[in-house]
Amino acid sequence: MDRVSNPLPVLETQSIAHPALTAAEIDLAAERIRHIIEPTPLQHSPRLSALTGATVYLKREDLTAVRSYKLRGAYNLMVQLTDAERAAGVVAASAGNHAQGVAYACQAMRVRGRIYVPTTTPKQKRDRIRVHGGEFVELIAVGENFDAAAAAAADDVASTGATMVPPFDDPRTAAGQGTIAAEFLTQLELAPDLVVVPVGGGGCLAGVGTYLRERSPQTGILGVEPAGAASMTAALVAGGPVTLPEIDPFVDGAAVRRIGAVPFAAVTEFGGRVVSHGSLPLLAAPAGGTGDGDFGLMQIDEGAICTAMLELYQNEGIIAEPAGALATAALAEIAVEPGSTVVVLVSGGNNDVSRYNEIIERSLVHQGLKHYFLVDFPQEPGALRRFLDEVLGPDDDITVFEYVKRNNRETGAALVGIELGAADCLDALLRRIEDSPINCERLDPGSPAYRYLT
Repeated sequence: MDRVSNPLPVLETQSIAHPALTAAEIDLAAERIRHIIEPTPLQHSPRLSALTGATVYLKREDLTAVRSYKLRGAYNLMVQLTDAERAAGVVAASAGNHAQGVAYACQAMRVRGRIYVPTTTPKQKRDRIRVHGGEFVELIAVGENFDAAAAAAADDVASTGATMVPPFDDPRTAAGQGTIAAEFLTQLELAPDLVVVPVGGGGCLAGVGTYLRERSPQTGILGVEPAGAASMTAALVAGGPVTLPEIDPFVDGAAVRRIGAVPFAAVTEFGGRVVSHGSLPLLAAPAGGTGDGDFGLMQIDEGAICTAMLELYQNEGIIAEPAGALATAALAEIAVEPGSTVVVLVSGGNNDVSRYNEIIERSLVHQGLKHYFLVDFPQEPGALRRFLDEVLGPDDDITVFEYVKRNNRETGAALVGIELGAADCLDALLRRIEDSPINCERLDPGSPAYRYLT
């Protein structure tokens, strides 16, 4: 998967006074959006409860009208615009969920909008943006990545005077996302011990965390970032938002190169820190002894996210996009207090079915079940048969075999993908390869040769 490294333009909002991000403002946001967004279910998960020893609930934001929580923030911001701002129209840049939220709000409020997306945005997503926006939205495809689309959107605002609708770096957007917490606190009989939130630009974490800090201070909060786009982690380490030099765009709903100033300010109020997998005492009071629930931030490998996506689909019948499964993936990596109550945000379900081959591949590699080798086969009859007999185990399977016979050569290289019956079978496979006379080189995941050949 290519990594994005272009400079990220700063999208400035209009210089007007915005309400502060507080629990009271989030309650007002809940009133503003309640006629347009029905409360999403809080679904008990027997599987994840058995996995953790806790009582785990999934907050199903994938079941909103736009299949993500992004409508909450977009609508809360747009409903507060002045008549003049509405008349000037709105502008947004996005390749996915935020675009759909803005489009839906445009049609509901009868506000004209221009939404910029990369030319690489799949047709399915473009079609959904058009359906949600109808005649009120102009969809403009420009550039090969989000950075280019965002730059075009910023130029539009500068030249037309339209209002930018930021996906996360605005207190009105974050307040809308914070209504998720207001909902699940009313849906539970008792306040949860832990809430797990995916982190991209940080707006959702800022809103949910702010509400919990004021209305349920004993609740622990865990923010989860994709390892390939850990912009909040970088900000906490640096003491302020920084622009990552490159990111892995696979978790597209959370692949943000620079978190917003508004989310960063909110998160620093939580006493946030970066933690290792499993090392955070999630339900303990912080060292300051304030009695508040603990807060931590961790990163999850993209392969683990893919595994969580497949498990949600196969067990709960939930179609989650990569960012949508980000929070649930963390449950396999941390130690949760037995008997506690945990709420996990399933943030979105806008997944393109054409991505499932890559999702399965990343999951198998993450679990240690899929490995690639360059095998230098002798160009003689029976060479492949000897490899199968001498190297493969009884439960191993060749899933990739790419070989082109070369004339006038004694050997020919083949790319061979092997899926193991179990992850702990790898050592035995490597020993058999070492004992075989056939030259075989293992490709290390993440290496240039691995990315190029696979």
